[in-house]
Amino acid sequence: MTIFTSPFGAVAASDLTITERVFQHLGDRDRDAMIDGPSGRRLTAGQLADGTRALAGGLSQRGFGPGRVVAIMLPNLPEFFICFHGAAWAGATITTVNPTYTAAELRHQLNDSGAEILITIPAFAETAIAGAEGTRVRAIHTLGEAPGTLPLSELFGPPLADQVAVDVMNDTLVMPYSSGTTGLPKGVMLTHRNLVANLDQVQSMRPVEPGEWTVGFLPFFHIYGMTVIMNLFLAAGAGVITMPRFDLELFLRLLQDHRTKQAFVVPPVALALAKHPMVDQYDLSALRHVFSGAAPLGAPLSQALEARIGARSEQGYGMTEMSPASHATAFDRGRHGSAGQVVPSTECRIVDPESGRDLGPGEEGELWVRGPQVMKGYLNNPEATAATLLPGGWLRTGDIAAFDEDGYLFIRDRLKELIKVKGFQVAPAEVEAELLSCPGIADAAVVGVPDDEAGEVPVAFLVRAPGAATGAAEIADHLSARLAHYKLPRAVHFIDAIPKSASGKILRRMLRQGLTA
Repeated sequence: MTIFTSPFGAVAASDLTITERVFQHLGDRDRDAMIDGPSGRRLTAGQLADGTRALAGGLSQRGFGPGRVVAIMLPNLPEFFICFHGAAWAGATITTVNPTYTAAELRHQLNDSGAEILITIPAFAETAIAGAEGTRVRAIHTLGEAPGTLPLSELFGPPLADQVAVDVMNDTLVMPYSSGTTGLPKGVMLTHRNLVANLDQVQSMRPVEPGEWTVGFLPFFHIYGMTVIMNLFLAAGAGVITMPRFDLELFLRLLQDHRTKQAFVVPPVALALAKHPMVDQYDLSALRHVFSGAAPLGAPLSQALEARIGARSEQGYGMTEMSPASHATAFDRGRHGSAGQVVPSTECRIVDPESGRDLGPGEEGELWVRGPQVMKGYLNNPEATAATLLPGGWLRTGDIAAFDEDGYLFIRDRLKELIKVKGFQVAPAEVEAELLSCPGIADAAVVGVPDDEAGEVPVAFLVRAPGAATGAAEIADHLSARLAHYKLPRAVHFIDAIPKSASGKILRRMLRQGLTA
């Protein structure tokens, strides 16, 4: 068995809950810890801590502790921290909900998770009320007032001084919903130990300094924003500027005004930093590191970003089921196109999907991961859990990847998204990276479509840059010198925007549906 380990050693196991871990270094009570980006409204570390304890006290008075579930459907606001950690301090389980969900999508998550309280904002109250019908939710609380809901302030009670006792190894802290390697969204059961371990793993490789600021537009309901921005920065005595939705102009202004050293993005934002003309209007000289996750960032785009803004372009790899990070790039140790190296206390294997044989450096196969950040399993879904969590604690990621001789990981593509052209495997991410290096192309996505002769063929969907008139002929000329013939798109479709999830992943299913509509 070939096992790839971390060059950064191990982190000590912790018996702290996630909120105890964050409070440990939250810092001086009077320091500004969170800022609402659009309004400039500030909350101090003391206000965050006091609000957390007061909400925990109110929940405890209502019997909400271990085994009870609170749903949070909020955009990125400073109050997200209080709602999340208030429920955690009370010992409850949290399920975080995408605020853009329809009532039907919300109802599925509420029913599956067993949530009994739903916290949202007035703008989402109508959807919340409709989605809660027929579920176990008995009260909807909003940050403000909305017909049919109760103010969040009514949930607060006498401050709870100490963490309600929980089993950090086994009690489920949070259940974000993820499609995993296949299927419909499933509740990912993550423990306090999972989140604390991953926070310590990332901090050991990419230390956050007390007093530094970052901009948090990546949604806190998603594990990337939850762990790598909200919890990591507050736990280091640093600060987070929240953005309820992404706006490039506001993002750039906040980076400039707060002299941000680290920015956390997804590939679409990396693309904007590399190519959008607006970037030249802002002083980003304080920015030293741009960290991209959620989807692979090709080497050409990574190099273009560095050349444009002068900051290091670095990546990580993970998934909701790993809290999320299994790989990260340590400061100034990046390799273009690589997702970094194994985080501490983590082991990896590369396994041939067909034979089950372990593979070595330079060989491509499915990435398997084992470590303290790996989930307990999927809620109410033993079949999916058994298919993903294997004996020995190995998690099948469903991603095709390879390690180089120095232990840097390169993600090739999703196992289920590989396109097989006459038996040859084509990774959409590889073709997309080359398409993005083509002049006049602002965004790209590649999907496989059935073909009688080849089995499948790649098809490209492209977004032109403003004012560009790039056509299919220019695309073909650009790619022909860079890719093998079987990797070349058989058709090119120009569209207004590539459909993507909140975390920046391409929604290939929607593109395929558009071809058959």
